Amino acid sequence: MTFSRLASLRLRGAVSSLLVTALALGACSTAETPSSSDEPPASASPSTSPAPTPTPTPTPTPAPTPRFTNEPDQELAGLIPASVGGVPVVVAPFDEFALTPGDIGSVYGEIGNRFASLALAYIEQPRLTLYAMRVDGDPVATEDLEPHLATAGRYVGIAGLDPDPWEADEVAGNVVWVRPEDNATAAGTHIYTWSSGEYVFLLIGVDDALNRALIAELPGEPAPAPTPAPSGSAPSADASATPEASPAGG
Repeated sequence: MTFSRLASLRLRGAVSSLLVTALALGACSTAETPSSSDEPPASASPSTSPAPTPTPTPTPTPAPTPRFTNEPDQELAGLIPASVGGVPVVVAPFDEFALTPGDIGSVYGEIGNRFASLALAYIEQPRLTLYAMRVDGDPVATEDLEPHLATAGRYVGIAGLDPDPWEADEVAGNVVWVRPEDNATAAGTHIYTWSSGEYVFLLIGVDDALNRALIAELPGEPAPAPTPAPSGSAPSADASATPEASPAGG
């Protein structure tokens, strides 16, 4: 082998060794290059807080609406006696009258919207008509009926009434509203309305003794107990002193 060929082979070997060494160093340099300092450490990442839970909006309770169907209510009809004062009371069968709780409920405003059932009774002679209504929901006090007295009178045929002729009264220990006869009514006619809490009643009749006898047979709101009279003041010393005996005559 000539010198020039041997030198050429050595030169090629040296170049190859340099290339291998350079590639190895480049690979090491790439592997050891640290991550960019612009990237924040993992611990520095902003934390994501959970979204607040929205407060649910309460659904309003729907207001009661009038009922224009009258389901038979035998318990309500059973409150009405078969007779009073020796006079028969006719309780109309539910399928023989067309009135509904919504019809008479219009008389009593928001209270009437809660009427669930209606019973109708009457006496032929002397004339008397009774409407009995069951009330859903909270109990109704007789006092709550006061704003509806005028319309109650109009419902039973006494036109042009205002509440003034009505009076608070007591029948058989229960509180009632009563409208006595006047020039707008037939002789002897009285109108009553009252509540027992669960039931509301409206009555019109021409014989007031019979009216009151029937009311006494029906549920009602007990009248409040009378307030006891204040005890008398202690007698004065002068009044309680025993008078001195007068000296005996000489």
